[in-house]
Amino acid sequence: MIYKIGVDGGGTKTECILVDASGTIVAHHLAPGCNPNVVGPEQARLIVTDALVALTSSPAFALHLPRPSSTSSVAATLLFMSGAPTFWSEFAASLTDFGRVTAAIDSLPTLELATHGAPGLVIHAGTGSFVAARAPDGTIHYAGGTGWRFGDPGSGYELGRRAISRALLELQGWLPASRLGPTVRDHTQLGDAADARAITRFYYSHAEPNRIIAALAPAILHLAAEGDHTAHQVLIESAGELLDLAHRVATKLFPGASLGSIPTGLSGALLINATVTAALVPRTRLPLTPITAPPIEGVRRLLLRS
Repeated sequence: MIYKIGVDGGGTKTECILVDASGTIVAHHLAPGCNPNVVGPEQARLIVTDALVALTSSPAFALHLPRPSSTSSVAATLLFMSGAPTFWSEFAASLTDFGRVTAAIDSLPTLELATHGAPGLVIHAGTGSFVAARAPDGTIHYAGGTGWRFGDPGSGYELGRRAISRALLELQGWLPASRLGPTVRDHTQLGDAADARAITRFYYSHAEPNRIIAALAPAILHLAAEGDHTAHQVLIESAGELLDLAHRVATKLFPGASLGSIPTGLSGALLINATVTAALVPRTRLPLTPITAPPIEGVRRLLLRS
């Protein structure tokens, strides 16, 4: 039996699967995030290498191997990785004992789930955000995804950043008070007396500002779902920028085509949230379709087609 390995490597987690010729998952392994821009190149290599070894050493895989056990039964390994494509291509070339190893950007699995190999778009917003597309000629394109320091509209970080910015002006007395002020103050755990200066210091001095700011996103989604107008406005302003980017991509790659004819998936916990989806649908002719399957399912489907 010949097997293939697929890896979905992101900033939050690294997920690995091993499938047989029918596409059935026979082994699975979960490891920490491996984006080299976050954890550093050496740690990224170590995380993925250890994950591959753990996957091919699992009892579930050993049961399927001829004796003596060997990873030589692995025909191919596909790496779908976040951060530094050149780094991952060099890493793929350095691997042995995992068949033919190739590396690609981490947006391809979600694009596969959105379009099933056909032309179309996927709009993704989680901790970060991007728009990925397959043009009518089959070429793959990527927009956004520049990271938390440079925007990532619609992402958890950008949503948290906008909410904090608004809340600080409220606490300074320059904007009407809303539930954002108390929500942001509670998030810092500084107490009810914390003012705008104390909250600002908290976020600026935190060791992981991107993570702690993005962690505020679920609370903003909750407020918006409860009908809070200010939270809803922050949400739409952030997600709306990502939708605008998707419009630019669609218009350029599908000239003359009706937007309503371009398959468009919504991916990530933020965008498939019912409140966000309901707010975005009236703002576009793109046929927005929430994707509920996890990215690793897109990896499995790509392994079948490889």
